[in-house]
Amino acid sequence: MNPNMERFLNLKTHPERLTAEEAAWMLGFSAHEIPILISKNLLKPLGHPAHNGPKHFLTAALKDLERDEKWHSKAADAVMEYWRYKNGRKQDSTDTRQPSRLQTQNAGA
Repeated sequence: MNPNMERFLNLKTHPERLTAEEAAWMLGFSAHEIPILISKNLLKPLGHPAHNGPKHFLTAALKDLERDEKWHSKAADAVMEYWRYKNGRKQDSTDTRQPSRLQTQNAGA
C-alpha cells in the first residue's frame, strides 16, 4: 500500500475538501477511475471546475457514499462498462487494421 494513502486513511479526521486522489482512496477506487465516475454522474466535484482542472470533493458527501452499497454497485458497474467498451473498441480497431492475406495478395497483383 502506498505510504501516503495509508497515512491518509489512518487519519482520525479528514479535511473538509479532498482531491480526486484522496477521494479515490476513501471510496476504494483508483485515481484514474474518478473521471469515469464523474462522467457517469455518480460523483460530483465541488463547484464548476474546468474540464482539465483539479477536482475537489466534499468529505461528508464521500462518507455517505462510502457506506452506500447500491452506489458502490452502480460505480463498479460503470467502471466495468467503461473498460469493456474501451477494450472492445481496441479489439475492433486491430481487427480492421490487419488486412487479410487474400487482400494483400490481390493488392500485389
